[in-house]
Amino acid sequence: MKSAAATLIRHSRTTATVNNTAKRTLAAASDEPLAKTALNELHKELNGDMVPFAGYELPVLYKGEKGGVMKEHLHCRADGSASLFDVSHMGQIRWHGKDRVAFLEKVVVGDIASLAPGSGCLSLITNEKGGIIDDTVITNAGDYIYMVVNGACKYGDMEHFEKQIDEFDGEVAMEYLGDDMQLLAIQGPGAVDAVQKILPDGFNLTNMAFMTGVDTTLDGIEGCRITRCGYTGEDGFEVAMPAANAVSIASKLLEDPTVLPTGLGARDSLRLEAGLCLYGNDLDETTTPTMGALGWTMGPPKSRRRLEGGFLGAEHILTPEGKFKKVAKKRVGIMGMKAPARGHTEIYDADGETMIGEITSGTFSPCLKKPIAMGYVETKSAKAGTEVMVKIRNKMQKAEVVKMPFVESRYYRVPE
Repeated sequence: MKSAAATLIRHSRTTATVNNTAKRTLAAASDEPLAKTALNELHKELNGDMVPFAGYELPVLYKGEKGGVMKEHLHCRADGSASLFDVSHMGQIRWHGKDRVAFLEKVVVGDIASLAPGSGCLSLITNEKGGIIDDTVITNAGDYIYMVVNGACKYGDMEHFEKQIDEFDGEVAMEYLGDDMQLLAIQGPGAVDAVQKILPDGFNLTNMAFMTGVDTTLDGIEGCRITRCGYTGEDGFEVAMPAANAVSIASKLLEDPTVLPTGLGARDSLRLEAGLCLYGNDLDETTTPTMGALGWTMGPPKSRRRLEGGFLGAEHILTPEGKFKKVAKKRVGIMGMKAPARGHTEIYDADGETMIGEITSGTFSPCLKKPIAMGYVETKSAKAGTEVMVKIRNKMQKAEVVKMPFVESRYYRVPE
């Protein structure tokens, strides 16, 4: 998926143009029949503008007075509000077997062994050269490990896992939940109040830390799971439930007047404001964690994973002392240009003479009301404050390397 918000807005564009652009950007031509999530008919009843994405038919936005990428985006960030996203296209996997932790530490870079029951982390699946196959959220669910991978990557991920299982000397089993389990994300300052209403009595979200999860009932329905996480920079949750109950749970959440159905377009612009990567745009199999400014997923200096490595491609990323090997380029934030810089926009040095990188995601930020972008530049030019030029419509525009996120994140912290 290219950034749905990447081509959103010039100041003068109308909302209709914004929405049409987002739809065109997300809709990739495909001859394959599209899969449908359990909420497909509900999306259409809610005036969802449906497009192909990751092999599924999903809403890019919702038509109507409260709909559209801009309104949906701003609603998610508004105090007391929450946005409901259908992310059922993503891959949910359970890992079983007494050696599941040891296996996972061979295929992802994170410290899975140190995850306490209920705790989770963002990690990266790497190949033999240290390139990123996918990013994933992994949670220690106690008697199994719960993993969520990107929808566009899930079948390739599982093929990779199966190959590694064949070469693994230990007891591990991968259980792909498929479309039998659906996944919703509810994000925004009001998410906690909306989700609390469908949880069992006595389940107090005040004590649930960010990046933790638990199996539970939702609206009295067994076999569900809730994780406090998300990809917008806001507090929020991902809730999994049996497909047969997805419509009833989504409808229950939408009964809350503060909850708005939200499409892929706003989901993409929200994640970009939060400085978060979109696999396929900002990360790929030639990008190492260090290049992607994601070295922190391997832990701090002298941590076990940094010192021991042990995952695929570690020797291309880490020195024997656990330090990061030098890389030719790094992911950075870019601001200061007058017009949004699209993917593949060329980045030049301050003199506009030498090309030093390219934009991978860009949009007009609905919250900041100015263009923002991320991309890769030569390492020597990656320091915040470095002046650069970006070539937009064959014209050079002044810009600057900046730190991310562009909009301050508001992830939840348990009160002390």
